[in-house]
Amino acid sequence: MTDPKFFADPQPTKLVEIAQWAGVQIDRDDEQIVITGVAPLDEGGTGMLTFIENPKYVDQLKNLNAAACLVPPKYAERIPEGVVALVVKEPYKALAAVLAKLYPDAMQPLAVTDEKSISPRAVVSESALIEADVVIEAGAVIGANAQIGRGCHIGPNAVIGAHVSIGRSCHIGANVTLQHTLVGDRCIIHPGVCIGQDGFGFAMGPGGHQKVPQLGRVIIQDLVEIGANTTIDRGANRDTVIGEGTKIDNQVQVGHNVEIGRHCVIVSQVGISGSSKLEDYVAIGGQSGVGGHVKIGMGAQIAAVSTVHSDLAAGGRYGGMPAKPVKLWFRELAAVKRLAEKGMRTK
Repeated sequence: MTDPKFFADPQPTKLVEIAQWAGVQIDRDDEQIVITGVAPLDEGGTGMLTFIENPKYVDQLKNLNAAACLVPPKYAERIPEGVVALVVKEPYKALAAVLAKLYPDAMQPLAVTDEKSISPRAVVSESALIEADVVIEAGAVIGANAQIGRGCHIGPNAVIGAHVSIGRSCHIGANVTLQHTLVGDRCIIHPGVCIGQDGFGFAMGPGGHQKVPQLGRVIIQDLVEIGANTTIDRGANRDTVIGEGTKIDNQVQVGHNVEIGRHCVIVSQVGISGSSKLEDYVAIGGQSGVGGHVKIGMGAQIAAVSTVHSDLAAGGRYGGMPAKPVKLWFRELAAVKRLAEKGMRTK
């Protein structure tokens, strides 16, 4: 059987239009060139658009075969003759703008079925408020007094709990569970995400561990995207908050009372313990851990596989266990390497 294509080929598009989307000026002689698709740098082909940004792949430009290539100024002279160089400061960002135009269906998870409205196999409470143009796929359950805004898509077997509110133009993936949660507009929540369940709260003692009721909510602001199988606990005595524009990768754990600011980036398998606060534009690399009651300042960057046990100042770059300024971390690594090599020589 022929392999299926999940995204249709884009309509042939003149390069002048591609250039406008990318914010690039091109020569008049190149304006009528037609782009028929986007390809990796090492594949290319007739009518293809490619891009280069990472210096690791510069050598591939020698054999580049494509109609055009998004390229930073420092590599523009390496683009072979016959390939139009679309010179732009941030090629990857420009590529994102172009792809969004050529493949609009890839901007959100694909629908599982052909449902165009509320499936008769969905279970929707009579007290739920559903605005116009909402798609609810088979097996989904919408609880009492839940609210779902115009243009939302609720995937199969998703569970939207009682009193949960979802703003407009959101996409909720298959098998998502939302409870005690308020979601803003234009959010994407990928399959398997669980939001609003109990935080891990127990009054511990030698006679046993007494459960502490978790009375807060989860507030998800506009334009947030949450990756598959991520879990976000509701607050204990205040709300767990995910700020506007923040992007959370797959398999991230966010504990109760955590406050994540606007436009943060949290990469896969990060764990953020309860009552920690991330200010705006914080970025955390994969498999890192953040301890409880920690504050990370605005714009701070945490390297992958690091642990944060104490507050970190705004704007810094940190890494290690425990996380420290990267220059100090690199010096420590170099010192340990020298000691290890010295020890090997003395044996």
